[in-house]
Amino acid sequence: MLFSDGTSRESASLRSSTGDIQSMCGLVAFFNKNKQAADFSILRRMADRIAYRGPDEEGGFVEGPLGLFHKRLAVLDLKTGGQPMTVEGVSIVLNGEIYNYRELRDELRRLGRSFATASDTEVLLHAYLEFGPDCVKHLNGMFAFVLYDRPRRRLMAARDHFGLKPLYFYDQGDSWIFASEIKALLAHPDVSVAVNENALREYAVFQYVLDRETFFQGVQKICPGHYFLIDTEAGTVQAERYWDLDFTVDTNHTKEYFLEKLRFLLEDSIRLQLHCDVPVGTTLSGGVDSSLVTLLAARHYPRPLTCFTGAFRENPAFDETPYAREVARMAGAVSREIYPQATDFIDTLADLVYHMDEPAGGPGLFPQYVVAREAAKHVKVILGGQGGDEIFGGYTRYVAAYLEQALKGAITETNDEGEHIVSLKSILPNLPVLRQYTPMLRRFWQDGLFEPMASRYFRLIDRNSGDRSMYAADFRAGFDDGRIFERFSQIFDHPQTLSYYNKMVHFDIKAGLPALLQVEDRMTMACGLESRAPLLDRRIAELIASMPPRLKFQGGELKHILRMAAGDILPPSILHRKDKMGFPVPLHLWVHNGLKGYVRDILLSKACRERGIFDPVVIERLIDQEDAYGRKLWGLLNLELWYRRFIDGSGGKNA
Repeated sequence: MLFSDGTSRESASLRSSTGDIQSMCGLVAFFNKNKQAADFSILRRMADRIAYRGPDEEGGFVEGPLGLFHKRLAVLDLKTGGQPMTVEGVSIVLNGEIYNYRELRDELRRLGRSFATASDTEVLLHAYLEFGPDCVKHLNGMFAFVLYDRPRRRLMAARDHFGLKPLYFYDQGDSWIFASEIKALLAHPDVSVAVNENALREYAVFQYVLDRETFFQGVQKICPGHYFLIDTEAGTVQAERYWDLDFTVDTNHTKEYFLEKLRFLLEDSIRLQLHCDVPVGTTLSGGVDSSLVTLLAARHYPRPLTCFTGAFRENPAFDETPYAREVARMAGAVSREIYPQATDFIDTLADLVYHMDEPAGGPGLFPQYVVAREAAKHVKVILGGQGGDEIFGGYTRYVAAYLEQALKGAITETNDEGEHIVSLKSILPNLPVLRQYTPMLRRFWQDGLFEPMASRYFRLIDRNSGDRSMYAADFRAGFDDGRIFERFSQIFDHPQTLSYYNKMVHFDIKAGLPALLQVEDRMTMACGLESRAPLLDRRIAELIASMPPRLKFQGGELKHILRMAAGDILPPSILHRKDKMGFPVPLHLWVHNGLKGYVRDILLSKACRERGIFDPVVIERLIDQEDAYGRKLWGLLNLELWYRRFIDGSGGKNA
């Protein structure tokens, strides 16, 4: 445990940090704009809100107006590695892993830098001292950090390329305040709690909030691939994007080149991310992504892996364990199967809403938590296939979108993209993936057929399919449809994404993926478990973005290039699956078989009615008629439980 009031700061920090990769954790930081001395009790109160993120060790200090605190979950160099760490007048708190820290350390040594520890945190500090804010351009990992540069009177806060690690910022009071989770920000007296109505309505459409905004007024995300620079003397805040995917198509290389490079990067990413001093496992669904990660990890891990598979017993459509078992056998892994129950859902949902800070993502967060809770009993690090659907194009809606495009092109003998990626004839063999999505297709095609690409994809990802009848009239009146569509279009219509396919993938990486990673981070950290995502290596994403779209989506086959690269690794039963469903939750079955009372007690309660957001008549009908795989009830439950936990009563200050 490291605490300091600012005296002997540098030597104390370095003495306690003689190890290696620092680990997953939580951080809080603030700087008083009026130069008033920082209050350590406030710093401590903020950090205690997220103590579960770092149960193994903690450290913090205040120095003048600056406060830094770190909660550590140790996964490597278990005896040392405390933070904050200081080198040459620069102090840092880091949440995450710099996977290429050894290579970067060698580069920095060649530039004349010497190291007192073997930690990735010190490597990051020296990279900042050598390259300034451009240090982030040299990193491969998942990270969020805040550092204070005393000589330059400068704060820097940065987040990794994809947003695997969270970081929030508040700048509406007398302090600049940062934290890994919003609930920690709320513990600072400067932070007022007020609802961001625009964000609520955006969530009603997408079930996540775009860009920097959150459910709380004044609280913003630091976006993936961005950093903030604050001049503490001038009081200026500068936001910079340091990384983005380049979708300029590489026409100079062959298919064989792309495949060879992809295979190398997949192996190398797995190798880097297996580096730790605690037991490692994988989450294994039986799909292409998690199966590939598991089989590659088994090649490089010196001991048998433990694989964790979640499923539901209510219906065979919700149980993919036979596929997972086959992969586990091939990997020589220990297989553990977890079956979440409706009673678990009732017992945990309110707490999961609290851990999330704000609603994002679908009901899959519930089984993810249950699986993480079980995994944490056996391992401390888990590898999974997160990001595979976004990077490699695995969403069934892409096939639905291109079926319409191919039909439009065949009828009108035109092509919006300038080059035929998928023809009506070529897409036919891959249409069976749509078999289970007939309700979605019916809604998608009931109107607006052959509209511009942006309008059609917006319709595909609208979780309520344009239906807002479940909301009260006053709340519906507050929807600014033009604003929501404009914010969507700013991401969807990326200037380099000429093809419909690249536009869809780009949007999902920039908008949908951060929400899914928020779920992954919160559900695992709530259990003291570190989750790693080898497919979200920026080198892999950069390679895939540069490939010709027809190579990635040939004939409308989802993850075509990944399947080709993994053809000699995955068994045929996995490689050629057309019935993969993700991690669906049988919420509609539970509601009709015992959960109805729980849902009614929440959504038809006196408090919920008086809130005036939902139409109780429509809600009552929806409870009786929710579709299979529907997400309307899920979104409504999350909104009401969020209000109860963060807004009602104490105003979220004691949440």
